[in-house]
Amino acid sequence: MTFTLSTKATASAAPYAGLPKYHFVGGNIDEPSVPADDLADAMATVLKREGTAMGKYGMNSGPQGYLPLREFICSSLAKSAKMQVTPDEVLLTSGSLQAIDLVNATLLNAGDTVIVEAGNYAGALSKLRALGVNYIGIDLDQHGMKMDALETTLETLAAQNITPKYIFTIPTVQNPTGTVMPVDRRHQMLALSKKFNVPIFEDDCYADLIFDGTRPPAIHALDTENRVIYCGTFSKTIAPALRVGYLIAPWPLMGHILPLKTDAGSGALEQMTLAEYLPKHFDAHLAKTRPILQAKAAALTAALDEHFGAAAEYDPPIAGIYLWVTLPKSVNTDRLFTVAAAQGVVINPGSEWSVDGPANTHRIRICFGHPSIDTIKDGIAKLADICFQEFGVPERSGNIERS
Repeated sequence: MTFTLSTKATASAAPYAGLPKYHFVGGNIDEPSVPADDLADAMATVLKREGTAMGKYGMNSGPQGYLPLREFICSSLAKSAKMQVTPDEVLLTSGSLQAIDLVNATLLNAGDTVIVEAGNYAGALSKLRALGVNYIGIDLDQHGMKMDALETTLETLAAQNITPKYIFTIPTVQNPTGTVMPVDRRHQMLALSKKFNVPIFEDDCYADLIFDGTRPPAIHALDTENRVIYCGTFSKTIAPALRVGYLIAPWPLMGHILPLKTDAGSGALEQMTLAEYLPKHFDAHLAKTRPILQAKAAALTAALDEHFGAAAEYDPPIAGIYLWVTLPKSVNTDRLFTVAAAQGVVINPGSEWSVDGPANTHRIRICFGHPSIDTIKDGIAKLADICFQEFGVPERSGNIERS
């Protein structure tokens, strides 16, 4: 039998062969911290109690997803992010990526312009490219997107009669830099949103993973004029494979988004299980998870200091599962990615996680959420050896102290 491929078809990767030994990419999380036993108990309980509701689309909750889970999201965000939303403003999605897709499908056409952070989630950038959308990166500092740079860009665009369709921001534990935007800067962004009539799309996927457990209010919480669309997920706190995220948008925008979710609803069993598990266990689970991630972050930075010395520059992480590392400009991390992957060490080259890829080929994003501490230590040591063999970095004339 032969298969005729369309002209749009492209060659795919080889069949999946499992994760390499030293796997520092993707949004995978610490496997031992996944609450599998409690989730199993929750699933059994909810299936026995109301599993027959799965006999019809919507489970008596309508097209926006299982109502008890939407109610929990509202109460949880009120406590942690100071947001006041109703279940009618919440749409359950198959991960936050589907939320991003739905917002893009609702608001964007080819040729439109959006504002993004200069260092950014590769998945968000690739989706914008696929839609033929122009995206403009705003520089970041240790406090996130710079508001003076944002204002200058918006003024320049206004002079050209261009109104961006939205400002996409990850203000709390930014991906890939890990920065947390302070409250005054969040107010400034809202003021610029109003001045230039540009809505804000807030991606808040990592906000529950600040190591000390404290976080600023969401930009959405500070918004009094329905200027902010918001998305979150349970992928980074409970389990990525559950594929449960959510989108929060006011009506009538939600009414325009709903018809575009054409999958007949995200998985019911996952939603029902989380609705049973989360009210009883979520806070305790987060309190247990944060120290685990903090210990891994400390192991990663210690390994970088030991094996790369001053050649690896970074801001010590205060949250999340990623570290954004700057290496000397003589190191091309696109090349390092290829060479290291062939030897079982996989990292994210900086060019994929930034608007200006060529300007960031000396940076890497390292995910420390999934590997064990021993794997982190051994993997970074091996990465340093590979980097030295390929680029002569780090120097090997004795130990190099971090400045």
